[in-house]
This record gives sequence, C-alpha cells and structure tokens, in this order.
Amino acid sequence: MTASSRPAAPPAPAAPVLWYPGDRAAAFTPAEILSAAGVIREAVHLVTTPAGPGIGIAVGGSTGPVVPGRRGLALLGTLPPLYPEWLGDRAFGEAHGVRFPYVAGEMAGGIATVGMVSAMARAGMLGFFGAAGLDPERVERAVAELASGLAGKPNWGVNLIHSPGEPMLEDRIAEIVWRHRVPAVSASAFMSLTPAVIKVAARGLRHGPQGRILRGTRLFAKVSRPEVAGPFMSPAPAPLVRALVERGQLTADEARLAARVPVAEDVTAEADSGGHTDNRPLTVLLPAMLALRDELTAVHGYDRAIRIGAAGGLGTPAAVAGAFALGAAYVLTGSVNQATRESGLSDDAKAMLAQADIADVTMAPAADMFELGVKLQVLRRGSLFAARATRLYELYRDHESWEDIPPRQRARVEQDILRTSFDAVWAETLRFWQRRDPSRLREAERDPRHRMALAFRWYLGMSSRWAVAGHTERRADYQIWCGPAMGAFNRWAADSFLAEPGRRDVVQIALNLLEGAAVLTRAHQLRGHGVAVPATAFAFRPRRLS
Repeated sequence: MTASSRPAAPPAPAAPVLWYPGDRAAAFTPAEILSAAGVIREAVHLVTTPAGPGIGIAVGGSTGPVVPGRRGLALLGTLPPLYPEWLGDRAFGEAHGVRFPYVAGEMAGGIATVGMVSAMARAGMLGFFGAAGLDPERVERAVAELASGLAGKPNWGVNLIHSPGEPMLEDRIAEIVWRHRVPAVSASAFMSLTPAVIKVAARGLRHGPQGRILRGTRLFAKVSRPEVAGPFMSPAPAPLVRALVERGQLTADEARLAARVPVAEDVTAEADSGGHTDNRPLTVLLPAMLALRDELTAVHGYDRAIRIGAAGGLGTPAAVAGAFALGAAYVLTGSVNQATRESGLSDDAKAMLAQADIADVTMAPAADMFELGVKLQVLRRGSLFAARATRLYELYRDHESWEDIPPRQRARVEQDILRTSFDAVWAETLRFWQRRDPSRLREAERDPRHRMALAFRWYLGMSSRWAVAGHTERRADYQIWCGPAMGAFNRWAADSFLAEPGRRDVVQIALNLLEGAAVLTRAHQLRGHGVAVPATAFAFRPRRLS
C-alpha cells in the first residue's frame, strides 16, 4: 500500500465549547423559554446540561473553551440577532430607500391618502397613493403635494389602475407620474400590458456609472395570476415599444434598454385581498410566482433578480411571518389600513370595518369593469351593496335595455337600489361622461344596453363615494373594499390599543405586524432546533412601538 492510498487519519475531536452565564441564567422551563424567546435583537445560544431537561436557550453571557474551575453549559449552537428589517429581501430596501420590507397598498378612491403615504415614507417604509377612481385633476394635486412634501425621498408612489374602457385615463395618469417625477408606481388590476404601463416602465431608462441599467420610475405590478405576471417579468413587447418611439413618447435609447430589463422588477403576488382579487391562497400563489420568476430570469439573462412580494390575507403577525417564510421579498397590506386615522374612509365606514370578522366579506361586481363581469371583494356585514350590485349586473346581463326590464322590476330597482328615478340617474351620468369621456355617450346613443350599463355603474361608483364621505343615510349601500385579513386583524387587535379605529395608526400597525412576525420567526427557529417552545410563544400582542 502506498502512502497516498492509506486511509486518512480521523479528524481530531473538536474542543468542547461552553456558554458561560452573565447576568441572566439559561432558560429551560416553559415560562423561562417564553421570556427568552421574545428577545430577538440579541444572539440566542442553544445549550444543554448533562442531566438537563432538554435543550435550553441562553441570552447574553459569553462562549469559549473549557476553563478549569468555571461552570458553564454545553453550547450546541448560536442563532444571530433577528430584526424586523431583515425579514425580507435586503435588495428591496436598497432599491427603494426603505428601512423595512413593508408597503401600504394603493386603496382606491383616495382612501390611501397623501397623509398615509407621507407617514409611511417618514417611517422608512413605502406607501402608494390610491389614485384609482379619482379625476386626473385630483390625482395631480395629490401628486404635487407628495412631491413637495417628500422632496428627495425615493420611498413613495402612486397607483396606476388598468382602465380597459378608458385608455386615455391610463395615459393621463402616466403623464402626471412623469411630469412630477414620481419615484414608484404600482400597476394594479391589469389583465395585459398597455402603452401607458410600458411608458411608465421604460421612460428614464439609462446606464448608471458601472454600466447598470437605472430606471426613471420603479414599477410594481400587483397581479393575481402567473399568466398575467409573466409579461410584467419579461422585457416590454417590441411592438408596443416601437409604437411609443414612433409617437415620440420614448427615445431610441430607452427602447433599446427596455429590451434588456423586465417591465417590473417588483411583482406583488396578490392573494385573497380586498378589491380586485382572484381569491387565491397565498401558499399556492406565491410559490408559483417565485418559480416563474426564476424561469424567466434564466430565459432573459437578467443581471439582477425580480423581487416577488406578497399581498392578500396579511392581517396578523403570523400571516406576515408566513409570507416571509414562503420567500416574499416584501409584504403589502391593504384592508387593515382602511380603518386607520390616516385613511380617507369616513369614520362611519371605519367603525363598520372594526366590527368585521373573517367571514364578513363577499364578492360583488366591479364598477370599472362592470360589463366584463369582473368582481371584487367587499365588506358584507352591515351593507347590502353586494346583493344590490349583483342584482343590477343580472338585469344588465339578461336584458337589452332599461326599457326591456319588466315594469315591476324597474320600479323595485328605482325604489330599493337607486332610490331615485332611472331618468334622474341617467341625467347625472350624462353630465359625468360629458366631462370625462364624451365618446362613451356616443356609444350609449347607439346601444341602449350600454346606456343601461353606464346608469347602473352610477350606483356602483356612488356607493364607494358614500362610504368615503360618510353619507349615513346610504349606509346600507356602502361599498367598502375588504378582504378576510380585516377580520383576522380585528381578532388579533381586540382588547389592545389597536382595537378602536380612532387609535389605529398606519405606522403602528406596520411596526406591530413586522415586530410580531420577527418574534414568531424566532420561535419557529428555536422549535426547529429542538427547543420545547411553548405554544404561547407564537402569539404576539400589539404594543406601542417606536
């Protein structure tokens, strides 16, 4: 046998390492473990004793080799400090200039207010103004206020909602975004890419100092299906880009760079949420989005990863911790922010939300996509909106015109739903579309069924405005976008300082959800390493945080 073929000598046994206590003893009993498990911003040591009751945890003290005459415990391993800031993808914070991987979503109709977006930005998070459903003039005033009040801050944005019946509206919002140099835009409810969303994504593309492609506006895409997410994770379609170049809305350089980057580098997987939703479970949707991201990154050879965030159903620390455990780069909340002091919703509607439980939601026709039969999720408790809006859609579906509906049914609609005559509603609808888009009226003149749809959309549009303004005489018609996360949040916040809407603060909610998620993540880590963690360690109660 040659020297080179001799078996290697066994490695020398590692010298034992011990943990030596400081001013705190190791925790072995359930009560002690519960207390120590909540200390997340310090390293936690896993220790044992020769005749001990199992694996204990220790905080503080010191570690080192055996010292004769000094008593210590056998060290199995050490878990480093854990901060809420570190739960998501660190690249998310670098890209958007935020401290926390947390976004307050763009609740439509201005419910996500200037004040809410500003509070989030100043707290080191990201918020989107709820531009959907608002006139462009009002959106521009809000954007101008944000641009002035948050000058120099990169962590705020505006919503761009898909408007298949009003492409000019999409384009006007895109122009406002560009004119005021809005740093981030969240595109929501899109079923396909449009010129407006490509313009937002591609304008301002340029080479950075190290040759990296930089963006003028950072685009988020909030999507519920992989087939919708795919185009956002791919480079902009060449025909759309070419058309924008021909119209002078993109430069040749921007078009060339658009072919090398995805339309959106942040894609939010929207699960069972309020508003537009496909009601998909996050545990099903998010892994599918992550797999699609990996596939398209390899296909297109991107030099940096697309970040996949999670939204929908995130109303408790456990849900937020679960989203990060699934691989979310960031979390986005919506429903739970509606009942905050910063929300644009009326106090009356906030009180209704504060009473909601997890099953107090249902699906109803969407005003902006009424003719397509698209639905959104709303609060059911205390409101008849969903049933009434569904009845209007059924009448639209089954009849060719308002006059085609049997007289008794027309009378019921006017009395119980519209609470005024159809002619009065049409007169108001006429004035609205004369200002907004007169072409819709020309179509209504040709097609009485379209005229009926526009009038029925009056009810769907006004119902959300009544909730925002607090028209209590129309409380039974309030349209309040809401997912089951609202009920989960109310259960978690019960008997705490967050129970009352008047004491709910959007930043406090965010900090508590993140802090709780970190505490629960630590409990899961400890349990995964063999510590007998008591069940109560997985329950985090709201507390005032700074």
